[in-house]
Amino acid sequence: MLLGAAIEKYSELIHLGRVSVPEDVAGFVSYLASRDSDYMTGQSVMIDGGIQFS
Repeated sequence: MLLGAAIEKYSELIHLGRVSVPEDVAGFVSYLASRDSDYMTGQSVMIDGGIQFS
């Protein structure tokens, strides 16, 4: 399967309708590195666009 075809196939499984880009993760990493996250403990955060596999 060519890369473009794979991206199109998996984009259909993602509720937001697209695959992720580095900026999707970078914003959350920036939050974790900031003082705004001082009171956050022990969380699992999924940055997956709402993908569902069946």
